[in-house]
Amino acid sequence: MREDRSISMMQANVYGLVLLPPLLLLALPFWLRWGGASLLEGLRTFTELPSFLPALVGGIVVHEALHGLAWMLWGRKPFSAMRFGFQLKTFTPYAHCTEPLEVGAYRAGAAAPGIVLGLIPAIIATLNGNSWLLWFGVFFAFAAVGDLLILWLLRDVPRGRLVEDHPTRAGCYILPATPPTL
Repeated sequence: MREDRSISMMQANVYGLVLLPPLLLLALPFWLRWGGASLLEGLRTFTELPSFLPALVGGIVVHEALHGLAWMLWGRKPFSAMRFGFQLKTFTPYAHCTEPLEVGAYRAGAAAPGIVLGLIPAIIATLNGNSWLLWFGVFFAFAAVGDLLILWLLRDVPRGRLVEDHPTRAGCYILPATPPTL
């Protein structure tokens, strides 16, 4: 029997609000290196509508595409196994793989957007002083909180196990282990 390792999209959003203060620590190295004035200027320019809306829409599209791309690459799944959409009830975009994946490939797909759109931009911004890029990274690290929760839910699942992406919730089902063939 498969084991449910998922949470509702609403729960993921609530946990995101709880995890926002620790995620703001991504700005600490920037502040220590470049100062508070630069940090605040970046926040101001990042949140201006001409800048924010394209970054938001483009970032959301890329976030979901990264899930699918990672599942295709690490899970060796065809594009036809990927589904993308938007859950209106919780105002949440999603990517969904319709075929079972090895848990390592599933984890890679869960982690990819937070690393590519969150951590990497925050690190680059801290190195080069681009405070707009820092807030982009902080924002998309926050957008990846549901993915971080999925990784937490799967922390004790051994490599090699197959999982099936949950069709409506954040997370997956762990499929039964297959006995070794003799």
